[in-house]
Amino acid sequence: MLVVTVTDAQGEWQDLERADKSVVPSNVRRIASLEAEQLRARSTSERIAGAVSQAAGTATFAVTHVVWFIVWIGVNAGWVPGLWPFDPFPFNLLTMAVSLESIFLSIWILISQNQMTRQAERRAHLDLQINLLAEQESTATLRIVRRIAEHLDIERDGSPGDASLAEETDIERLVSKMDEALPDPPGASSAESPPPGGLAPS
Repeated sequence: MLVVTVTDAQGEWQDLERADKSVVPSNVRRIASLEAEQLRARSTSERIAGAVSQAAGTATFAVTHVVWFIVWIGVNAGWVPGLWPFDPFPFNLLTMAVSLESIFLSIWILISQNQMTRQAERRAHLDLQINLLAEQESTATLRIVRRIAEHLDIERDGSPGDASLAEETDIERLVSKMDEALPDPPGASSAESPPPGGLAPS
């Protein structure tokens, strides 16, 4: 009987491993599908901003600019024989070109950052919804376990937190408690804080 029990347990464990292996690729495919859907939903300006930001954040972009500045300054400083300077010192044309590039590059990067912020907020909302569903499922499971224990007349240890774990979490109350416990960010002024003189308003 012991050998059969061990064999059954091993078989169940192998079934769990096979189920886990089948669930993981499915989850990966779902996440990949969501990411691909978000990429397809981008507007034309967001696609351009993403490509520009990706290109500007590489070493090739930096090296290209270094070579460009060296050649430009070398030619217009008269260091290259046979080439007439077209933008002599103080290189006003180069300054204008770099300024325009910086303006448009900043705009595209800001567009890309806004798109990434919206994507991060969407993921945060998704995580919150999943956590809420998991909490509700855990609460329902605890209630079922308590009913089973009461039906089978199983004694519990009587921990003070057992009853609260089986209750539904009040999200608004939890957020309020969290806001009261967390410190204010640097530079934030509290509405209830006294004025600089140390006297509370009457």
